Amino acid sequence: MLCMHEVKVFNSLTNKIETFIPLKEGHVSIYCCGPTVYNDPHIGNFRPVISFDVLRRLFLHLGYKVKYVSNYTDVDDKIIKRAKELGISEKELTTSVISEYRRLVDEVGALQPDETPMPTVYMGEIISYIDELVKKGYAYESNGDVYLRVRDIPEYGELSGNSIDSLESGARISVTDIKEDPLDFALWKKTDEGIKWPSPWSEGRPGWHSECCVMIDSIFKDQNGLIDIHAGGFDLKFPHHENEMAQSKAHNHNKLARYWMHNGFINVNNEKMSKSLGNVMLMKDVVEEFGGMPFRMMILAAHYRAPASFSEETIKEAQTKYNQLAMSVKKASIALQLAGVSDPELLKAKDESKFLDEICVDLNTPNALSVLYEENKNLNNILRIKPLDMEALKESYSRVRAYEYVLGIKIDPPVLGEEGLKLYEEYEKSRSEKNYAQSDIIRSRLLEKGWF
Repeated sequence: MLCMHEVKVFNSLTNKIETFIPLKEGHVSIYCCGPTVYNDPHIGNFRPVISFDVLRRLFLHLGYKVKYVSNYTDVDDKIIKRAKELGISEKELTTSVISEYRRLVDEVGALQPDETPMPTVYMGEIISYIDELVKKGYAYESNGDVYLRVRDIPEYGELSGNSIDSLESGARISVTDIKEDPLDFALWKKTDEGIKWPSPWSEGRPGWHSECCVMIDSIFKDQNGLIDIHAGGFDLKFPHHENEMAQSKAHNHNKLARYWMHNGFINVNNEKMSKSLGNVMLMKDVVEEFGGMPFRMMILAAHYRAPASFSEETIKEAQTKYNQLAMSVKKASIALQLAGVSDPELLKAKDESKFLDEICVDLNTPNALSVLYEENKNLNNILRIKPLDMEALKESYSRVRAYEYVLGIKIDPPVLGEEGLKLYEEYEKSRSEKNYAQSDIIRSRLLEKGWF
């Protein structure tokens, strides 16, 4: 059943916050651009993973049926180069990197995508799509390559704010260039090196901009290749997303997505993360040292469109916040189980309006976190007063857990079961009989199992 709470998002296409209206009532289709799988992912790769996982979770929480797709780019010059350096096949490299990436997605608490398409799997569809663009006159073959005629695309540049005139002023074309126009971009590239496929034009591989729009067209064929939301990092807005949209305009006569959403960068110690500065942080190293959940909470502390700051101070602050939440959930869950609530996770919050009022306005995670922290404080206050107000405890706990679900803050409270409940009964009996030596032994067993 759909919650009637209205969701608003900042649409990068119109540069306005708009009320989200789905293409199909009760359904949401989302495509988020994934990584090129040639090397260990850095922390910047995981900002869209976390940001748009929250968007997905929000829609699920509100009762929508969500189809969330995020690709792995497994065809690229960087992949060919890296595989050669390692002395392995491109397939071996991409399989290994994807496996590690999926592990890290789990570590940061994100739901795995419903589908993870790869260009190598969709090569037939990619070639057919490009061939149709050629036959329609939007694209042309030149010396085995295929290019899109950018000037033929209606309103090219509207997503990025780049006009044809502004792009033209910065473009250059040499006498040896095989393109008709310096603005045209490659849909297919002839090559003799690395993985390649036969096509009507040459043996080669697709241009990067063609891969995502074709996979969207194939997966969402029933929607004529039009989806609700296309998401990714701000750096993809131009040329990648602009060129995806251009192909969709030519092929399907639509703009590929109704809403375009872009996340900001991650700064390291107040500097832009870059190889030239030598401050690129690998995700596996951050997870190993600080944990995936604190990293997630650090990211959520900044609005997704604003820069996020990674430093020892910000990640340790997030660690402290996470530990506080985990301790509260643990104490409250144990108290509820001891009071006869066999599965506290099944409790449903009656009023989430304060939280939803924040998170539903362009995914305002900083404000949503503030509401969570406030409710967590309330939960702790309830736990301090004896005897416990069980109705207040149930309501506060259910709200905290609902907020944590939407934000993707993964906390696994202890499940006491018969053994735990019996131990607690023995513990309380020993204390009431002032048999403190015995109660200390039982307390040690409870601590060992994480039940105290």
